[in-house]
Amino acid sequence: MTVILPIYMDHLATTPVASEVFEAMRPYFCELFGNPASRSHSFGWVAEEAVEQARAQVAHLLGCKPAEIVWTSGATEANNLAIKGVAAAYQEKGRHIVTSGIEHHAVLDTCRRLEREGYQVTYLPVDNSGRVDPADVERAIRRDTILISIMAANNEIGTLQPIAEIGRIAKRHGVLFHTDAAQFVGKLPFSVDDWQVDLLSASAHKCYGPKGAGALYVRMTKPRVRLIPQMDGGGHEKGRRSGTLNVPGCVGFGAACALAERELQTQPVRLRALRERLRSELWSGLDYLRLNGHPTERLPGNLNIAFEFVEGESLLMALKGIAVSSGSACTSATVEPSYVLLAIGLNAELAHASIRFGLGRSNTEEEVDYVAARVIENVNRLRALSPLYEMARDGIDVKDTQWSLRTC
Repeated sequence: MTVILPIYMDHLATTPVASEVFEAMRPYFCELFGNPASRSHSFGWVAEEAVEQARAQVAHLLGCKPAEIVWTSGATEANNLAIKGVAAAYQEKGRHIVTSGIEHHAVLDTCRRLEREGYQVTYLPVDNSGRVDPADVERAIRRDTILISIMAANNEIGTLQPIAEIGRIAKRHGVLFHTDAAQFVGKLPFSVDDWQVDLLSASAHKCYGPKGAGALYVRMTKPRVRLIPQMDGGGHEKGRRSGTLNVPGCVGFGAACALAERELQTQPVRLRALRERLRSELWSGLDYLRLNGHPTERLPGNLNIAFEFVEGESLLMALKGIAVSSGSACTSATVEPSYVLLAIGLNAELAHASIRFGLGRSNTEEEVDYVAARVIENVNRLRALSPLYEMARDGIDVKDTQWSLRTC
């Protein structure tokens, strides 16, 4: 089979809209364009029926009631609504929140905003595989703790958190529990009751749905979670999130969830096999590699590797026609090492030398073999330019080497 370039291996950044999802959305752009809030004619009724069917599809995948799903513009808005909404609703009970240091910026920046408003936030560390210790969560809970927010799966290193165990701890202490599951939903089976979460954020474009569509699960019983809405307007979504609904986006998210549910028994197995094929080929052809993240408790399609003695941005530029991402984030005029990779113990050099491969539905064994060969070829070429690599190969401890500057 001939490999066709470019090859997309960045499915953790976003996924293409599946063809069946796009076809489900298509009528709601032009022919069935009604506003679901228009209750006086058939155009609105048709749109409302489509939105409610999609809500039921999302709820079925999560294992909750349709009424517990609140439509949002994505996981970022869902995270904001969950954390700020709970903080505002329960501030008389307390103003303390527990989270981890490797959450998505949508959680971290929201918590920092609340800190400026007088709330206190405990940022838990993770081990060198990126996992939060549930015992640390329990120790962090105080009498005034109102919310725990721990992501289900990390977007960079793919590590899965012990969500069910943390959920049991939260319930035992009577603290609400939110999880950012943007990377998890549609990729592995679960249910909100098994996890004992009270709020859950999800995003359509991470599971072959459209961008600009998301959802927040809000538990209605045992306990009934109260939220203060963060957007005021027409009181849509039972007063929890105002704004005219993105009907094609809602329909697309529902269709993506239905597609994911049909493939939950097969896709994780296939992606895990492709990931292990890629990992095996790279480890066979290269030395001085480090796997970032948990060796087994990780997303099936995630492989994050530090290529020692290689600059990640240089490797990205060399891999023309292959879409992957690096272990650094471009902010303003500087390139900072990933805070997630630093949190699991990598130094700045190793963080900059890290590449994330995100495998998805479209990837094949032939593509994996091609990518592995290209990576090995270019890593070897770049290392040939590095005296540090040669020193390491000769048994010299580069870290303990004392460098001196000679002047004429």
